[in-house]
Amino acid sequence: MTLQQTTERAAAEPRTPGRDPAPLLPDRRPARVLGTPAADAVDPALLRELHRHLVVGRRFNEQATALTRQGRLAVYPSSRGQEACQVAAALALRPRDWLFPTYRDTLAVVARGVDPVETLTLLRGDWHTGYDPVEHRVAPLCTPLATHLPHAVGLAHAARLSGDDLVALALTGDGGTSEGDFHEALTFAGVTRAPVVFLVQNNGYAISVPLAKQTAAPTLAHKGVGYGVPGVQVDGNDVVAVHGVLSAAVERARSGGGPTLVEALTYRLDAHTNADDAARYRSEDEVE
Repeated sequence: MTLQQTTERAAAEPRTPGRDPAPLLPDRRPARVLGTPAADAVDPALLRELHRHLVVGRRFNEQATALTRQGRLAVYPSSRGQEACQVAAALALRPRDWLFPTYRDTLAVVARGVDPVETLTLLRGDWHTGYDPVEHRVAPLCTPLATHLPHAVGLAHAARLSGDDLVALALTGDGGTSEGDFHEALTFAGVTRAPVVFLVQNNGYAISVPLAKQTAAPTLAHKGVGYGVPGVQVDGNDVVAVHGVLSAAVERARSGGGPTLVEALTYRLDAHTNADDAARYRSEDEVE
């Protein structure tokens, strides 16, 4: 049978109706709360808690950066500018849920209750992990891009099979979405409807590679549709909006609704690490 005959036969055969992709697509505009009428309805106690963690997080970034200059840390990947994403991620979880951080997500780990000194143990070069992952329900800081994402899906899927209603929340960056592990994790999560939430902190750069040079997708949130996973885009500097979107995604996963891919639009104000010269690939005007 020729290629043309095969194509004509396939076109003539009835097709199984596919899943409507519309509910999986992100809205045209990122979700926002601050500066909108919706901000008036936010619980003041939640605002105070979020703000406290933001202040502590900014101070943590400044102190850890200073420690690298003193030679007391081997390396520090600052998350200055991205504090809202990490604070919101930690506070959206229940105590029994699991957090899967990258090497840049030290603020989320501290906000989860891990001692700051233990959090920085890996970055001092002292040990693989300075804290007990099971005690804190926080996986080790992951340095290889996206390799922890399939782990998060596996843990969440296993928990559901055992009757545990915990949720896994895995953080990654825009560069991580170009790794094979990201695609494997979303495939696994979509098929099994695992109770896992993926938070992509899109800070504009995969080290020195701008987003436009690593993906042609309309947004990173659009990538979820190919795996049957709904995508949501949120203003990553609006801590209330990020907390609201993640809280909804976590509870959706807990109730059996399956995984969600959240893209938070933010910006990395500092260099990739203390060993990076960001001036080589972006201008001072852009950062300002």
